[in-house]
Amino acid sequence: MILRSIALAGGLAGAAATSQFPEFSQQYLQRLGGAVDALGEVVADFDASAAASGLGREDALAQLQGTPFLERRRADMTRSIARHQRLRVDLQRLQGRGPFMRAYHATSFTDTEIAQAAWDAYQPAVPVSFAGLSFAGVGFVLGSLAVSLLAGLLRMPFRRQRA
Repeated sequence: MILRSIALAGGLAGAAATSQFPEFSQQYLQRLGGAVDALGEVVADFDASAAASGLGREDALAQLQGTPFLERRRADMTRSIARHQRLRVDLQRLQGRGPFMRAYHATSFTDTEIAQAAWDAYQPAVPVSFAGLSFAGVGFVLGSLAVSLLAGLLRMPFRRQRA
């Protein structure tokens, strides 16, 4: 009886946690789009400055050297350009997808800064959409199974062996 209650609690905890994914992933996607737009402006400005000087991106980056400030600026721009490219790919993979496909492409949630910002602003809610309820059902099953398996493993050394 106690194990069933614990498994039920695990299932409810899993349901509560996974039911939040559709809305959280939507907020992450919105922030991802904003980050791609902002970084795109920075990269476009750098590329325009380079072109105005008759340089390509790589040549302009190569010229940012000689002083500690220029070295740091080159490192910052290189990091910004790489982040923009990575986030743009993530956005293309996630944009226009529903919650089930966003879960399928969960490996595209790569940016910890965006995830943290989305989490900080996120307000959990009771899911009433089909997707939210579906994720809750999956979470309930997974949570119940996880707690049941853990309880079974913990009970194993205490079981009596039957002759």
